[in-house]
Amino acid sequence: NVKDIYPLAPLQEGLLFHHLLADGGEDAYVMPAVFDFDSRERVDAFSAALQQVVDRHDIFRTSLVWEGLREPVQVVWRSAALPITDVTLDPQDSDPVAALVSTVGARMDLGRAPLLDLHVAVEPGADRLLLLLRMHHTVRDHTALQVVLEEVRALLAGRGDELPEPLPFRDFVAQAHSTADRAGHERYFAKLLGDVTAPTAPYGMADVRGDGSQAALELLPLDAELTARLRTAARRAGVSAATVLHVAWARVLAAVSGRDDVVFGTVLLGRMNAGLGAVRVPGPFMNMLPVRARTGELGALAAVSAMRGRLAQLLEHEHAPLAVAQRASGVTGDTPLFTSFLNYRHNIGHDAETSWDAAMEGTRLRFARELSNYPLALLVDDNGDEIVLSVDAVAPIDSAVVAGQVRTVLEHLVPAVEATLDGGPDLPLSAIPVLGAAERRRVLVEWNDTGADVVAGTLAELFEA
Repeated sequence: NVKDIYPLAPLQEGLLFHHLLADGGEDAYVMPAVFDFDSRERVDAFSAALQQVVDRHDIFRTSLVWEGLREPVQVVWRSAALPITDVTLDPQDSDPVAALVSTVGARMDLGRAPLLDLHVAVEPGADRLLLLLRMHHTVRDHTALQVVLEEVRALLAGRGDELPEPLPFRDFVAQAHSTADRAGHERYFAKLLGDVTAPTAPYGMADVRGDGSQAALELLPLDAELTARLRTAARRAGVSAATVLHVAWARVLAAVSGRDDVVFGTVLLGRMNAGLGAVRVPGPFMNMLPVRARTGELGALAAVSAMRGRLAQLLEHEHAPLAVAQRASGVTGDTPLFTSFLNYRHNIGHDAETSWDAAMEGTRLRFARELSNYPLALLVDDNGDEIVLSVDAVAPIDSAVVAGQVRTVLEHLVPAVEATLDGGPDLPLSAIPVLGAAERRRVLVEWNDTGADVVAGTLAELFEA
């Protein structure tokens, strides 16, 4: 039943590492989505369509093998049946969706294909069925999810014969391995990170071995005026809005990590240079690599321009394994290089909830969650007409506070860039405020309200008391 064998893509290497680190426990990269259906017939139709998608694409019939090998490989199976399991829920559970996700858990055998499965349960007290779809991150990224949705929709509508000929994921892996200049990657990251000897750990959080289950997510849409000014200022400066967000995130990290030289991860799409048709190939093309920003040296506009150059250089190494960057830095031992990341997602025309709900009649998305092993993440959803900030953080980091800090920085960074473009001086990036008025009052006034009544008496009496 073996069709093909080839190495792992860069992101898959890191995902396998964290899977092995979990040692059979909860895996942060088993990604769940729960839908409800109005009939078993619709569940069966959806399952059958999804099986056809699995049959079409090699990546969905892929498992990983590593034991006894010098380096891990991925194995494509000729056929792989989509597992479908019925689950009985406790009718006393107040939240049946959460109960289904919790009951099934986040453990998955990466040695068996396909690395996606279905669990079906009757929703207590309702005339509907809940369906949990789990997919492991090693076989899909955000773009891949859209490919799956479009193909399921086409198959359910009887338009399966209109789908394009599937392209194998192995072409991307071969390109990444054949064109990847490992020595070139090492030289670039050594120059970029060689003198970095300590991690950038916001709020002192240096653990990157979690499963993300305790993370709290806070959403904060930017108001329309700030979004419009951000886009206009970025266009005038010759950069993208994403570049400005990278600078804003660097400024926040500098404040909450006590450093003016920060490193954080950025998620790269990975499909820009992946060859013709890459946008139609499911699979984890994306990658995460480090960005470095010296927030104490540059003005606001200069920092934005420098970030544009840094991100452009990083794209030339977008398929380098993160481990190469880690080893090239001056951070030694098992200490991580960074413990936070930014993911700027262009979602124009690809709203997840709308896509799922439009896949077929009688169903809707009830829950979807993507976790990570990092204690702090900024997720920026650019939906075309709006930009939404999402901060994912584990305690004691307060997601809402961090989201507010990013917005505060943007509220001052954008005007600073505008003023410099209009001929004014370039305000130092380090002077951009991070605390909003309410939080600043809390830190400076409320937390310092330490006055206490003292009984009258002489100094000797007070000392004795």
